Amino acid sequence: MPARPGLFRRVLWRALLLLGLPALAAPLRAQEFPAPGRPITLIGGFAAGTPGDVYLRLIAPLLSARLGVPVVVEARVGATGNLAMEALARSAPDGHTVGLVSSGQLTINPAIFPRMPVDTVADLVPVMTLFDAPNVLAVSTVQRPQYTDCRALMAAIRARPGQLNYASSGSGASTHLAAAQFLAATGLDIQHVPYRGGPAAMIGLYQGDAEFFFYQSGPVLEDWRAGRVRLLGITSASRASAIPDLPTIAEACDLPGFQSSVWWGIALPQRTPEPVIARLRAEIGAVTGTPEIRDRILGMGFTPMPGGAEEMRAAIARDLPRWAAVVKASGARLE
Repeated sequence: MPARPGLFRRVLWRALLLLGLPALAAPLRAQEFPAPGRPITLIGGFAAGTPGDVYLRLIAPLLSARLGVPVVVEARVGATGNLAMEALARSAPDGHTVGLVSSGQLTINPAIFPRMPVDTVADLVPVMTLFDAPNVLAVSTVQRPQYTDCRALMAAIRARPGQLNYASSGSGASTHLAAAQFLAATGLDIQHVPYRGGPAAMIGLYQGDAEFFFYQSGPVLEDWRAGRVRLLGITSASRASAIPDLPTIAEACDLPGFQSSVWWGIALPQRTPEPVIARLRAEIGAVTGTPEIRDRILGMGFTPMPGGAEEMRAAIARDLPRWAAVVKASGARLE
């Protein structure tokens, strides 16, 4: 008995429909973000208690409440942030691993490391900028009470050229390069002592092993308020609202135009779908803009730097050659 044409067409249509369902369902599943019950990891290369780590732990519960899934913080400390960026770049591009990155990691590291584990432009997707994070020039009130201002510090270094030391959180770190810019502008001759991280450098300062340390304002403010350190200037272009009486380095050290700071931003692995990027940008922006988070960040001496993907991409393009020139002039290298 010959098959009826109508029946054949119906069978064929159902077969095609069944074959096409997985293909149709795949993009729908890809757009389901966040996946129900699946945690989101906020990854950063920041040591415990440092501003980057504090920021991630502040926003994690707020972001979890907005997205309806657990949000956990993972610290991948090492190689000046390269370990964290590598883990981020190698994660699945589905929005469930989100990176907090600094412009130091994105634009200084490529000039410092002869072999980078990631291409900071090609392997990561810019999502948004967050804050500008200047350094402050800190001295010990106990070991160096005579350093009442920047001019006194400079005079002491000039009196003993090549005999004194300054601290940094590591060769090529923003704390090192801020000092390198300072020395290039002043012509001072002083030896660099790189420590393994900011807390270790602060100990060197307290013990009198270093004359000064350029460090991010956040971790220093508690010690400053307790009277353990004196702040001589801040590396931003203008004064910080948290410490309005602290002059800029340009003012305090008579160095017009001096500025040296890094900024933070959010990045994702390459090939992350645009709807996922847009959702994370909106949610993180909303959380960061809450009074609780904004006041905490301002209290660290940081300046809000809101911007989207294009602004972050432009900042990276601007800073890559700028920091490459500073690194070359400073002679910074891995040690």
